[in-house]
This record gives sequence, structure tokens and C-alpha cells, in this order.
Amino acid sequence: MATKATRRTQAERTEATTGALVEAARELFAQNGYEATSLAAVGAQAAVTKGAVYHHFSGKRQLFEAVFTGEVERLTAKLVAAYGRKKDPWAAFQAACLAFLDECRDPGLQRIVLLDASTAIGWEQVRRIEAPLLALMETAITRAAKAGRIAARPPEPLASFIFGALCETAMAVARAEDQPTAHQRAVRETRRILDGLAKS
Repeated sequence: MATKATRRTQAERTEATTGALVEAARELFAQNGYEATSLAAVGAQAAVTKGAVYHHFSGKRQLFEAVFTGEVERLTAKLVAAYGRKKDPWAAFQAACLAFLDECRDPGLQRIVLLDASTAIGWEQVRRIEAPLLALMETAITRAAKAGRIAARPPEPLASFIFGALCETAMAVARAEDQPTAHQRAVRETRRILDGLAKS
């Protein structure tokens, strides 16, 4: 019993330290960007040594990947919630798409997800981690087509098209000098495009 209790305590300590490191890294990556953030700074922010950082993560790339994964998971939860507030399947899909653009206005998310991720961990790894988002879009498109709200079609091409367009639009907003105006225009155009796909 004592051994099991000790193991459980060690596991809990490991989880707590890992969580503290990811939280500290998220704050520093969001504020300073990937290139300007050092593992020593992350360790200091989390009140652990640089050696402790390397005990839990092989390097900055793996730590960034953990932070990026957390951002995608939080974003996914917000989009699922937005989708669930609408009964009509196409209105629900539109709500999730607009929620994506809204969430991407967060400066920290912009820096981590939109601006630094591809450089930090590579495009293929970014898309692998974002795959659940694309799968949710495919499911939502399938539901809307089955309900007769949009024309029947294989969901994958349209999901890829819309997902890519939303990501590029969010990046354009993130880089805009006047982000509020750029966001308003992005929302307006996204509504027009999605309304145009709906069956009357």
C-alpha cells in the first residue's frame, strides 16, 4: 500500500510540474514569441530549474507542442459549445466558424497558434494536432447535408476549403494594423459565403 501511495504521489507531482511548465511556457510564448523564449526563462517562471524542464520535455520544440496542443483543445471546446447552441445544423456550423474567428482575436492564441506554430513545430505537425478540428467540420457538414440544409457532397473537400480559408482569414486579422475593422470585415464575408452555400 505504501508503495502504491508513493507512486501515486510521484505521478501527481510529475503532473503538477508538467502543468506548471506548460502554463508558464504558454504565458511566455504568448508574450514574447517562440524564438525569444528560453527554457531557462520558462523554468524560472515555473519556479523550477532548467534541468527540471529537460526532465519533463526534450527541448523547447516539445514544450511548444504541448502548449499548442492545449490551445487547440481549448479552441475545440469553444467551437463545440457554439455549435451546440444552435438546433439547425447549418446555423450551428456557421456559429462554430464565427466562434473560431472570435477566439482567434485573443493575442496569446494569435501568437502561438497563428503566427509561431508552423515555424516552431512544422506545418505537418500543426495539421496533425489540428486534425480533430477538421474532423468536426466534416461531421458538421455531413449533418447539414443530410438535413437538406446544403447540397449533398463528400464532406472532406468543403471542410478543407473552409478550414483553410478560416485559418488564413484569422492570420490576416492577426497581422492587420486595425484588427477590429479587419475582424468585422472577415465576419461579414464569412457569413456571406456560408449563407451562399445554404439551400433556400
